Amino acid sequence: MIVGGGGHGLATAYYLAKNHGITDVAVLEKGWIGGGNTGRNTEIVRSNYLWDEAVWLYEWSLKLWEGLSQDLNFNVMFSQRGVLNLGHTLQDMRDIERRVNANRLNGIDAEVLSKQEVRELVPVLNVSADARYPVLGASFQRRGGTAHHDALTWGLARAASALGVDIVQDCEVTGIRRENGRVAGVDTSRGFIATKRLGVVVAGSSSVLAGMADIRLPIETHPLQAWVSDPIKPVLDTVVMSNAVHAYVSQTDRGEILMGAGIDAYTGYSQRGGLAIVEHAMAAVVELFPIFSRMRMMRQWGGMVDVCPDACPIIGKTPVEGLYFNCGWGTGGYKATPGSGWVFAHTMATGQPHELN
Repeated sequence: MIVGGGGHGLATAYYLAKNHGITDVAVLEKGWIGGGNTGRNTEIVRSNYLWDEAVWLYEWSLKLWEGLSQDLNFNVMFSQRGVLNLGHTLQDMRDIERRVNANRLNGIDAEVLSKQEVRELVPVLNVSADARYPVLGASFQRRGGTAHHDALTWGLARAASALGVDIVQDCEVTGIRRENGRVAGVDTSRGFIATKRLGVVVAGSSSVLAGMADIRLPIETHPLQAWVSDPIKPVLDTVVMSNAVHAYVSQTDRGEILMGAGIDAYTGYSQRGGLAIVEHAMAAVVELFPIFSRMRMMRQWGGMVDVCPDACPIIGKTPVEGLYFNCGWGTGGYKATPGSGWVFAHTMATGQPHELN
C-alpha cells in the first residue's frame, strides 16, 4: 500500500508493478491524484546538483524522464529546453564553476556561459552593466527543461492501473495500526485497510503521517509559491533561474510566463503562501526581464515542501517493520519523480535501500 497519489507515489506503484512484478498494490490519496505538490510547482527538470549522492539520483531520474513518454505510452510533454542558473556576483561565478566542474566529474552535462553567451541565448534578459542584478555569466544544462505535471500524473496513473494497481481517491489516512512492532494496516476515511507493507509519500504532510506511527522526522514544512502571467507569444525558450534573488522563470506551452520563488520563512501547512515573497520575486523578475513589467499576474498557488536539515531526502526503512518513508525533498521533488519512484519501489519490494538511496 502507498499513501500519497502524487507523482512520487504513482511512480512507486508503477515501478513496483513493472520492475518487481508486484501488482497487488493500492495507492491511497486523500484528494485527487496529482492535486498536491505534483500540481503545485514550476515543472523544472534538471540534474546539475553539487553533491555526488544527490547528482547520481537526479541524473538517473533525468535519464528516466528522457524515455518516460515512450515507456508510459503517454506524452508527458517533457521539453529539454535547457536550464540556466545565473551568476550575479564574483562569488556566484566561483560557485557556478565549482558546481559545473563537479557535474563534469560525475559525467553530467554542464557548461559555464559568459555574459555574451547568455545574451545570445536569452535576448530578452537585461544583461546591461548598470542592471540592479548584473549578469556576469551562468551555468547551463542543455538536457534540463520542463515537463507537464498533469500529463505526468495521468501517464503514471494510467500505466500503473493497466498493470493492476488500484488507485483510491478521496481516501484520507487517519491512523497507522501496528502489531508486535510491525505495520498492520491503516485507518482511513473509508474504513480500515490491512497491509503488511506500507510506503508513505505525502511531501509536506510527512511529519503528520510519521506521528501516527510515533516517529519524529527531522523535517520542517514550509509553503512554496508559484504563479503565471496572462499568455503572450513565445519570447523565452529556456528556463532561467537565479538563486541569488530566488526567482525561476520559463514560458509554458500556453504562452504564460511561469514564475516561482523561494520558500516562505515560516513553517505551516498552508497552500497559499505570503504576498511578501511574491512581491520580492516579481520585482526581481521585472529587473531581469524589463519587457515583463506591463504583464498581469493571472493565477497564483502554493505547495507544501518538507525540508531536511541537509536539503537531501529521506528514502528508506523506519523502526516499524514494513513501514517505509519517502520525504524531505524540499524544492527538488518534482524533477526527481521517476527516479524517486524507481528507488523507493526497490526499497519496498526488497526491504533494502537501492544503491542510489
